[in-house]
Amino acid sequence: MDLSAYDKLIAVNARGMAACVKHAATAMVEGHVRGSIVCTASIAASVSSKNFVDYVMSKYAVLGLVRCASLKLGAYGIRVNCVSPGPMGTPLLKELFGYENEEEDKVVESNQYLKGGALRPKNVANAVVFLAFEDSEFITGHNLAVDGGYKPSV
Repeated sequence: MDLSAYDKLIAVNARGMAACVKHAATAMVEGHVRGSIVCTASIAASVSSKNFVDYVMSKYAVLGLVRCASLKLGAYGIRVNCVSPGPMGTPLLKELFGYENEEEDKVVESNQYLKGGALRPKNVANAVVFLAFEDSEFITGHNLAVDGGYKPSV
């Protein structure tokens, strides 16, 4: 594992998310605002990977943050949850694996149980909206997988 790359991933994915939660929570508590904080983790934190250990660790840290913050902030009526997207067609995935547009969708769909299309950013956005609004008023500390039933190819 490249520890320099690991440090960068932890700084962005874990520390960056912790800073966001800290500042959102501070503003909400001081303003007496009940509401929701929604973080982004990754399905990788739940299924693991032999190739992306540093990434998995950085996203697993987000899950720990969400669970701990939900316990502390629940006293103020603040819910803290996260969404964990599965693989989806993004420029990063294309660059990482060298996929073309059509090939990318086929590869993504082949790794999920739910057939009929590949995961899209709008699917993740819809999950965030659900967690942010009143329909989820008694959900906190939850990791919502948005992955089409992702099946890892360990």
